[in-house]
Amino acid sequence: MSVARLWTGLLAVSAFAADPQLGNLLATVEARYNHAKTLEVVFQEQYTRQGEPHRAEGGRLQLRKPGKMRWDYTEPQGKLFICDGKYLYLYTPADNRAQRMKLKETDDMRAPLAFLLGKLHFEREFRNLQANRVGGNWRVTAEPKTDDLPYRAVEFVVAQDGRIEEVKVTSYDQAVLDFHFDREKVDPPLGAGLFQFQLPPGAQLTEGDQ
Repeated sequence: MSVARLWTGLLAVSAFAADPQLGNLLATVEARYNHAKTLEVVFQEQYTRQGEPHRAEGGRLQLRKPGKMRWDYTEPQGKLFICDGKYLYLYTPADNRAQRMKLKETDDMRAPLAFLLGKLHFEREFRNLQANRVGGNWRVTAEPKTDDLPYRAVEFVVAQDGRIEEVKVTSYDQAVLDFHFDREKVDPPLGAGLFQFQLPPGAQLTEGDQ
């Protein structure tokens, strides 16, 4: 299941047909992640927005198809973000508070990463796909096909073997969320219980973005 609502029409000119090299690269990425049932990476996250303090966080991300992801933060220690396929839960230990949001109602900028939880198909989810060499890797830039998503542009840094090493998401108000991934494991054993949120003792649970 993908967070993004997929637009099912065809491009007038396929990026795969117009640029065979780009087509081969994207096909390699799709093959790598579409065959995976689970995925685990170490991540570093940078958030910048004009007028707000720069934020740097990190930890471990685990994904399980269909539709589940878990972000365990070590920076800050104890922060937790879980998607169980229906709801999103964000727990912040500083105030011992958890928020629950319906998946379809969220505007969280992690949403572009959730395409890895379904059938990855660049041309169905993105438009204006372009790729440029960055050292030994490729930088792929794209825009979402629908205008009602919380972001307007996405960049992927892709290794030769199809690993996604970086995802940069830019919102309409110029906020930027930049993820760097390392130590990727494809199909590690991840039990279903990892993606079930348990409210910590004494924590307050609120609905939506209250």
